[in-house]
Amino acid sequence: MLAAEPTIRVGILDRCRVVRGRIDGSCLVAGRRLSGFFRSQTLDGLVTLFDSSGRGIAKGREIRCTPEAGATFTLLDVAVGIRFHWERKEEQAFGGNLVLLAAEEGAVTAINEVGLEAYLSSVVPSEMNPEGPPEFLKAQAITSRSWLAAMLERAAKKEGLPAREEVDREGETVRWYDREAHDIFDVCADDHCQRYRGVAKAIPERATAAVEETRGLFLVHEGKVCDARFHKACGGVTEGYENVWEGRAVPYLSSVSDARHPFRPVGSEDDARRWILSNPAAYCNVTDEEVLRRVLPSSDLETGRFFRWEVAYAREELEAILLKKSGVDFGTLRALTPLERGPSGRIVRLRIEGSKRSWVVGKELEIRRWLSESHLLSSAFVVGLERDGAGTPSKFILRGAGWGHGVGLCQVGAAVMALKGYKAGEILMHYFRGAELKKLY
Repeated sequence: MLAAEPTIRVGILDRCRVVRGRIDGSCLVAGRRLSGFFRSQTLDGLVTLFDSSGRGIAKGREIRCTPEAGATFTLLDVAVGIRFHWERKEEQAFGGNLVLLAAEEGAVTAINEVGLEAYLSSVVPSEMNPEGPPEFLKAQAITSRSWLAAMLERAAKKEGLPAREEVDREGETVRWYDREAHDIFDVCADDHCQRYRGVAKAIPERATAAVEETRGLFLVHEGKVCDARFHKACGGVTEGYENVWEGRAVPYLSSVSDARHPFRPVGSEDDARRWILSNPAAYCNVTDEEVLRRVLPSSDLETGRFFRWEVAYAREELEAILLKKSGVDFGTLRALTPLERGPSGRIVRLRIEGSKRSWVVGKELEIRRWLSESHLLSSAFVVGLERDGAGTPSKFILRGAGWGHGVGLCQVGAAVMALKGYKAGEILMHYFRGAELKKLY
């Protein structure tokens, strides 16, 4: 396990034709000072850095810009919410080193080298409202720190990544996507890993305090740092790790009820329908807009309903989405049939039936991608049909529960627990059963 704070490499812009930004202050690049606006691009396999006058400052496979006297750097056109419905581009500022790498096919990758604790000072207020309840912010800081440390530890041991494709053959596609899919940096700055919006902006006091007061504190299980996962809202019951990623149970990532008293896990399609169409008194079942404003960042407030939600498609619309996202021409879409669910109601394997062919798809994220232009909020849904006079489906209505994969910490539920007076340790022990807290540095 870790004995000192690590420095991590965060991918901010990956494989761009041109990277543009500015140095606020000055930095050292190959023994020379750079300030003001800059651009970089790859020429003849080497990345070249130009200053504001267009003069070449440095050239190589890798260029490192080291800030002087607390200088920061700003990058333009940073994509956030990639492939989600809130996707946009922002101008973002960062502390630490800027590293520019020559990527394949003439592209440039921009990386921020920064200490783990400084990184968390941005992650915590980016993931949730930085003015949220302090005990929740502490719980989020410990969860984020633990996940990242566990990932770094696996990479250091060169354990390799399990195959992400479990099944890929005619008639069936079962894939899962872990957060370790990056090869030239440790984590990306977007939702695929953890939201990171830079450390040079004014970090709210509560978020800074949450990181400082939990410095070096990790979730640990059987002598190893926990691979602590988190999501926005479970919908009342969290999901088991094995139903979202590789098919092995992780004791501290088992399914738990998001409430003081346990709910019955989903075990059949009748259970799923009753559960998803119900309105249980779970921690993450929040309708009070004032409470939501206290716990969610502004970008997440745009989502609207998420504890229970509904999406309706005309049949032809869903056929077009499926063709675009899967590459499979189903013909006239006839049915969406869940074949396997987890205890939260999230579908693990779904059969899609059309007049031309049928196909089985899994796991939960692949299902969410196939059935939406961006992502469904979750794969915990039941299907309703409207039919035309000939009995052919004319509309598919998906009624769902929760937001995200559902494994580990339910962020909205944890924030509500904090509002009810629970301490960070109590919140974490509720979601990560069998884990313990340990200070490592």
